Amino acid sequence: MFAPVVSVRSLQVDVPPGKVVTFISDVHLGFGDRETDQRREELLLDVLRACSNTSSHLFIVGDLFDLWFDYGTVIPKWHVRTLAALHELRAGGLPITYLIGNHDFGHYRYFKDELGIEIERGDVDALIAGKRVYICHGDGKAQKDTGYLVLRSILRNPLAQWLYRWIHPDWGVRLASLTSHGSRDYTATKDYGSEDGLRHFALQKIDEGYDLVIMGHRHHAAVEIHNHGTYVNLGHWLDEGATYGVFSPLNGIQLIEVPSAP
Repeated sequence: MFAPVVSVRSLQVDVPPGKVVTFISDVHLGFGDRETDQRREELLLDVLRACSNTSSHLFIVGDLFDLWFDYGTVIPKWHVRTLAALHELRAGGLPITYLIGNHDFGHYRYFKDELGIEIERGDVDALIAGKRVYICHGDGKAQKDTGYLVLRSILRNPLAQWLYRWIHPDWGVRLASLTSHGSRDYTATKDYGSEDGLRHFALQKIDEGYDLVIMGHRHHAAVEIHNHGTYVNLGHWLDEGATYGVFSPLNGIQLIEVPSAP
């Protein structure tokens, strides 16, 4: 079985009194027609604006964009309001951790150089207010994902991405869009069987000693208590019932439904 080595970064997050840690994933900015996408972005901006007052840390747990690929001097032209909001949050001192997903894996230097946001290409092992928290997007964690893992190793290969950047951006983004649609169709139609591999992975991590496991990718919001710990899937923003997560030392983890999904 193909089993790539996954890097895991250790991180400590302090949560001052009255503050929370916010987790968002699978917003898929760029999906659908432009009008719907702009409404989705406006909802995201409302959440990001609130983060400036409520949050001590923001985690983006993959697939913020339906596709992302930045070149040496070029980025996709859409969603400048989101980029500006993220820059404003960082300029205001809010730490942001961005784990890439299976759609927004084409990051190069833009987020680090221009926004001050480091891109995580693996998983995160965080200590948040004394709780052990494992955070990952979730792609490649499901059972029967060998074919996808092989494809992912090719698409994320630094040499392959370097060669891809020699394609004209108009064509490169178009090809990346086709790849993105194929990845989403694969996720939407995949038969996960009677045992959800993401859930199985999360429960294993709890059995290893983690208090909380946070994932996305599955497009199915869930909070499940297992022994001493909790597994959370953050859901998605593609239709009604868009959700994101907040953690506080007093109330633990909660899923928050966006007031008016697109």
